[in-house]
Amino acid sequence: MLKLIGLSLTACVAMTGVAFADCHWLPERPVTYVVPWGAGGGTDANSRMLASLLEKEMGQPFNVVNRTGGNGVVGHSAIATAEPDGYTVGAATVEITTMHHAGLTELNQDNITPIALVDVVPSSVLVAADSQFNSLGELLDYAKANPGELTGSGTAQGGIWHLALAGLLNAEGIDPAAIRWVPSDGAASAMQELIAGGVDVATPALSEGKALVESGELKALAYMHDSPMAALPDVPTTKDALDSGWTLAAFISISGPEGLPDAIACAYEKAALAAFDTQEWADFKASRGADVVKMGREDLADMMATTSDNLGATMQAIGIAQ
Repeated sequence: MLKLIGLSLTACVAMTGVAFADCHWLPERPVTYVVPWGAGGGTDANSRMLASLLEKEMGQPFNVVNRTGGNGVVGHSAIATAEPDGYTVGAATVEITTMHHAGLTELNQDNITPIALVDVVPSSVLVAADSQFNSLGELLDYAKANPGELTGSGTAQGGIWHLALAGLLNAEGIDPAAIRWVPSDGAASAMQELIAGGVDVATPALSEGKALVESGELKALAYMHDSPMAALPDVPTTKDALDSGWTLAAFISISGPEGLPDAIACAYEKAALAAFDTQEWADFKASRGADVVKMGREDLADMMATTSDNLGATMQAIGIAQ
């Protein structure tokens, strides 16, 4: 998936200079920006920052609403089924490509209108500051020897951070259920549960845990990527630490309802790409240890379709596809 995203981003660099001469639509009243996950997580933070920049670009308030529940189904359904008039957009995340494989809904990436890629977020392996585990190897050895004793969290059952952990275990020849999954409504609540001792490990984006790692409240055992995060360069990559070389990243997009007219989708694409070129966005991404990405709607739609195929196959392999 990371290789796919890298190729798509390379192809997309040229697209950022495309002419938007026919993209004249602007909202005439406030817009609702739906976030399918809880407040305080990475999807919420990215969406609120982008919403504030879209207000400047498009001249109307963008009201962020967290619509959690149903393992992401509630919020994604709210985006997909809204009136396609430009007054509802939202943060469709990687789960739009996996929920149907898990049997949670028939909703998939064909039921939304992709607009622009907002973030690419590799997973991590986090433990509490006082955890007995000081390396990913120690954690995996314990899980293998004591199946079912440890618990993990990060998102809903079957969500991308669950898939990150189960896929890692499977890739290393360990039962994917060796670390029992405790569902949460997003990374923020999972990390608070980790700090409180309610679970043993969490696997959100490393950018989501960055502040808690830097403050010493959490330890980062691994980064599910092929190169270190610039802001936390001492966190080992799974590419180097694991025999399997397992990596996994999620994504966040801005998307609209199914059937969003081309003129409106184009106007949002233009505004989003302009927001990504601002210093405010660059500073925000740097504060999270993340890179600025640019991908328009055509490449994003292709990426979503390929991601659905690839992650569906992974879910089938680890026994969580329906």
